Amino acid sequence: MLFMQNSPYLTRPHFDGSGSELEACAGPSSEISISTLADITNATVSAHRNIPRASTSSTSTSGSPDDTSSGSPDWPGDSADRTINDYDAPYSSYRLSSRPDPASAATPGMSAPYDSDQLPKIEELDENEDDIHRIKSSEVGAQGQSTTAAPVAVPRKRGRPRKHPLPTPGGQAKVTKGRSKTGCITCRRRKKKCDETKPACLNCQKNAVVCEGYPPKEIWKSGRQRMADAARSHSTAIVPRGLPLLIDGIETEIDRRFLDHFVYGFSRVLTLINDDSNPFKEILLPMATQHRGLMHSLMCLSGSHLSGIDPEPKLKERKYHHFHRAIQDLKENITAKSSQSSMATESSTKTGSETKQDELLVEDPIIASTIALSLNTICEGETSGEYRPHMDAARYLLTSQQPRNEKFRQFIVEFFQYHDISNALTSLDRRPALLQSDLRLPDFVPGAQAGNFLGVFDGLFNYISQITQLRDRIRERHSQGYEPAVDYQTLSEAVQIDTAIRTWRTSHEKETPNWYLAQLYRQSTWVYLYRTIRPSRPSDKISQVVEDGLVYLDLLPQDASAYSIVLMPLFLLGCSAFVPAQRERITRGFDTLRSYSNLRNIEPAFKVVSRVWQVMDSHIEESWDWEKIIKDMDMDFLIT
Repeated sequence: MLFMQNSPYLTRPHFDGSGSELEACAGPSSEISISTLADITNATVSAHRNIPRASTSSTSTSGSPDDTSSGSPDWPGDSADRTINDYDAPYSSYRLSSRPDPASAATPGMSAPYDSDQLPKIEELDENEDDIHRIKSSEVGAQGQSTTAAPVAVPRKRGRPRKHPLPTPGGQAKVTKGRSKTGCITCRRRKKKCDETKPACLNCQKNAVVCEGYPPKEIWKSGRQRMADAARSHSTAIVPRGLPLLIDGIETEIDRRFLDHFVYGFSRVLTLINDDSNPFKEILLPMATQHRGLMHSLMCLSGSHLSGIDPEPKLKERKYHHFHRAIQDLKENITAKSSQSSMATESSTKTGSETKQDELLVEDPIIASTIALSLNTICEGETSGEYRPHMDAARYLLTSQQPRNEKFRQFIVEFFQYHDISNALTSLDRRPALLQSDLRLPDFVPGAQAGNFLGVFDGLFNYISQITQLRDRIRERHSQGYEPAVDYQTLSEAVQIDTAIRTWRTSHEKETPNWYLAQLYRQSTWVYLYRTIRPSRPSDKISQVVEDGLVYLDLLPQDASAYSIVLMPLFLLGCSAFVPAQRERITRGFDTLRSYSNLRNIEPAFKVVSRVWQVMDSHIEESWDWEKIIKDMDMDFLIT
């Protein structure tokens, strides 16, 4: 009887005293077929027939106080037509251990296979879920014979359905763990287990591979936070930008060095004026802050001069950068103006109206850029005529139009005249625009402080231009075989120039550096006239004038701004120095000038003078034509 009560295979429904059914449970599944249940019952009955009868009463293990252990079982409403479906899953608190076959019990004339007290009792399940996990299949048999039944599924308790199903009987189900995402990057890529040692895992060290560390931890954020971060990153990518350049052309630290050198050093070696009224600082630099191309030209000019003092490769590299940018900007501006001019001409032709001149003028900074680029050849010491296209462009712009700014016009015309007339002293084909009357000086006579160069506004350079014209005439007569080469007309014009030079007076005050410089220019102009008219041989006259010129040169302070324009008169005195002692003083003068200005056109100028001295000592008559000597040396440069 105890065997039947403890059997896990058979249970019966339990009813309360009122005859209502409390609970029933099916077998391994929620629905059990009648044949299966009959097989289980028959097997259980067969086993009980071989067991001796127990006591007539036994204590029920049921928790219900109405249960009895003797007599026929209380099965109210039991009939032959009751089906197994009446004991289905809705009653899940109890387990069905055994159920008699109603048909067999109701058969008349048949004795019952066992008494009522031997019938299996209804056994209440323990509420503890741990007992459910310990349910195992058991074997039921008699006399050494056993029968193993299939395990019964564990019913679910009443109430809200479980979120996760209960584990299957027979043991704890194995929980599948996901792949760890906290390993190092190397182990995850190699698909190896990482021991997650920081800063570098031991697994990587053991396998002799480089541990790439661990990925950054991702902090969970809500959707609203992610949207805010995305909006902030989008705005950060668009709004914050680098600060624009304050001045176009001043971009790097080297550019700032070029600018400081231009303001505080280089500008003083270009004109007579060495204070804040220097036109390169007062006129050109403010103009360059409004025009990128002119700023590149000035920075190229300053960089060329500075690289001659400091041979740092970065200075040269940046200098070439400014040069190419200046040339490119100059071409773009001229091309744009040419296109506008063509369109304006076509429009005026169609409409029959005249084009306004102001609309066709190039900007003043473009003219200034051409002048600055011509000066750059002086700083570089170029001797292959690199200055020519820049001087020709400046000549064309100045002769075809008038600069709009009057102060700039005064400065740029004087600047061009000084370099253009000086250029004629060293070339055979470059003749001043002043001789062609294409370039007119300003309509006013400036005072002593108005001129930035000496000899332009006060008329001395007019005499130099006239002397150059006489030299061309004499050279032509000599090449054609005329004797004498100096005819009476040339001689008459030379006497007039001589008288003008004798009576010429400078506007600068006496005993000042500029006054000494003016006397030096006067002496060199007369030497130029004498070397043009008279034969090329030593004489007391020429020696005296050269000596007086060197005296004025010695009176100049070595830090005076007058040294900025000493090269041209020093060159003329050198080409007329027949006395060796004078040549030594002229050599010292070139050295002093080189140390003051650091302009690299001083060296080729001294080479020409030295070559003229060699011709004087060997073929004295040929030393007259130093322009031809320069051409034979394959040199073409400015002596300004």
